[in-house]
Amino acid sequence: MGPTRAQFVQYAPAALAVVPLVAGPWSALAAAAAGAGAWAVGASAPVLRSLIACGLTTTGCGIAASEVLAAGGNPLIALGLAVPAGAAALAHHRNLTGHTPAAALTPATTTQGAATGKGLSSQEQMIAAFWAEFISGPTQTEGRKLIQPGANLEQLVLRVDSQVSFTGIITLPPGQQVKVREVDIASVYHVPVSQVELGDPKHFAPNALPVTVQLTAPAAQPQITAGTPTTPEELWAAYVAVPEGAMPGTTLTVTRYDGPKDWEGIATRDRRAIGTVNLQDLAGNLDLETIQIALSPGDKPSQMGIRVMKEHALMHGTMLSSVLDELSMDSRGYVRAGTYVDSRPALLPLAQPGSGARHLYLVGGSRSGKSGLLEQILLSAHLSGIAVILASPQAGTIAGASLAAYLGDGLDEAMGALRLAYAMMLDREARYRSPAFPFTDPLVLVVIDEAHMLLSASSPYHLEAKAIVEQLTRRSLKRGIGVVLATQTPLAEDLGNSTVIRSQLLIGGGAVFLRCARGQGNLVGANAVEGAEGIDLSMIPSQWPGQYAKVADRDMSGLATEVAAAPEDGTFGLGYLLTPGSQAVQFRSLHLDVPPVSLAGGEPPVGIEDCDAWRERDAVAQTAMVDKRGKNLIGSLADLLAAAEGAPSTQEAAHHNPAGLHAVPGPARPGGAPAAPEGQELIKPRILELLQEHSIPMTAETIARKLETSAKNVKPRLSELKKRGEVTNENGLWKAAG
Repeated sequence: MGPTRAQFVQYAPAALAVVPLVAGPWSALAAAAAGAGAWAVGASAPVLRSLIACGLTTTGCGIAASEVLAAGGNPLIALGLAVPAGAAALAHHRNLTGHTPAAALTPATTTQGAATGKGLSSQEQMIAAFWAEFISGPTQTEGRKLIQPGANLEQLVLRVDSQVSFTGIITLPPGQQVKVREVDIASVYHVPVSQVELGDPKHFAPNALPVTVQLTAPAAQPQITAGTPTTPEELWAAYVAVPEGAMPGTTLTVTRYDGPKDWEGIATRDRRAIGTVNLQDLAGNLDLETIQIALSPGDKPSQMGIRVMKEHALMHGTMLSSVLDELSMDSRGYVRAGTYVDSRPALLPLAQPGSGARHLYLVGGSRSGKSGLLEQILLSAHLSGIAVILASPQAGTIAGASLAAYLGDGLDEAMGALRLAYAMMLDREARYRSPAFPFTDPLVLVVIDEAHMLLSASSPYHLEAKAIVEQLTRRSLKRGIGVVLATQTPLAEDLGNSTVIRSQLLIGGGAVFLRCARGQGNLVGANAVEGAEGIDLSMIPSQWPGQYAKVADRDMSGLATEVAAAPEDGTFGLGYLLTPGSQAVQFRSLHLDVPPVSLAGGEPPVGIEDCDAWRERDAVAQTAMVDKRGKNLIGSLADLLAAAEGAPSTQEAAHHNPAGLHAVPGPARPGGAPAAPEGQELIKPRILELLQEHSIPMTAETIARKLETSAKNVKPRLSELKKRGEVTNENGLWKAAG
């Protein structure tokens, strides 16, 4: 086997230094041949320049020596001319050893790496030559100190893939220990120390250590400046998953990425529930608006779906007429209210089969789509066979009002609708002592639009409406009567400062939050709505981004006078849907492109059963159900009907005779014995027996009427029974304890 390229380049100048002594002028040809050979074997430019300089020096020395000998000069002078040639050869050798070996060791091609077949490739021979020259020996270079003589490199393998590297085993005779260090190998092959890896002596024999050397630097990785993360995962780890972030201790897995403001992912917390997420904090962490982020709770409490949107997925909406078959109630009691941001149907509960009806709390300001959603609910109730009692204090605002069985249009009429709804509940309580579902009577939905006009402290019906709605939200579900209450803000003032109404609405069904103006209780979470923390309803824009520019650039000449509004022209119906026990999810209600009455097919409204309260509905709607102080709500159907018929009630009797001085005969005893006169027998056992026999709560006046005595005699006894824990009082309604 002939000399390798490295050996040829290294030892050619030494041959040139000797040629002048024997070849004379022919040394010029030898120098030219050496230069051509070095170029042919692919020597690097620095090595080639050094070789040419060495060749020129030795050639000149050879010609001069030849002329001295031809002229008969002293042979010692001719021999002395070989000294510059030798110096040139030594300089070339130093240049060769000072040249970076890693570049020379790197293969010209990177097709595939380890050498195959017998023997070493040219690159592997150069690697072994450098190892022997500087580390293990033997060497012919004078004055060089080897790193560890005898530490040979065995089982050499060159690998070429994304990087060029070689592996081997440093081997010494038994009893010796490898003392070659990473820094020594790095200095020989001119690579950083980080690219040299030696085996741990604890895991290998002391005289045989594996070594790996990366001859080329690893591919440069994109460096992220500290404090400026760029990818969603980095942003999440830096701002959201930190202890002060919106979702501490979570990790983000991106499932779709179409840009920094258009991606989806799943947030996961290891073995712990994520719980409620403050949407405003999350938007702040990601430097986005709340409307650009949508959350979708998964099946596992430790996971939460995240969606970031540049162009909103619900901009174009969903037409109502195209999904009419989905508006009727399914077997679970749900109707479709719209579409979630992930394109799934958004479902609202209107009933709970086997258990009664459901409530709904609806919040939305002007032009938010609240009336459109109410019209859709009226249509769903009609298609599902649910009767509707509609209270609309602001007259003429609901297009589907004709679908209601009873319509209270205007402030006074809306209060009458509330009274009728309460009377229907009392009637069903009297007829269904132990309700067994399903009812033979239809489900009833009490829809209260602009409820703040009835419940707020400035309303003339404030106390009565508050008392009625509190009782309806508490007691009506199991009697098949649900309440849909709509206000303009989530403030407690709009609900008459009643925490009972809001909590019962949320527990009994769900909530829809649409856009409202800033400063009107736009922060839902701040108004004690669990599951909607951090939602700022004022951040829902009235127009989609870019719509203002489109309107401004529109050519008004020849503008059509009758044009149907496209869903993307506004954000009507865009908001959040909250169902019990879950997180509020962004959705949009269905777009109402035609009036709901036309979709109803011209059928008459679903009727309410024939009962005492319904037959007397006109009188009931005109009858106030609280006293002049707004207290003592009528607690029984009999009292209500008596008041509606104009008969003097026990409240009026007590008012005209506050001292209660007249004698009221006691009820007849079993067996015909007359009852003892008032004051001669105890009333407390009779009160307790009456309340235990009837499961319906009663006012003190109702108890007095049933016991045929005065309320003045009943009230002190009720207080005594309450102190003993035998009866309870809730908003003026008494019932037996336990």
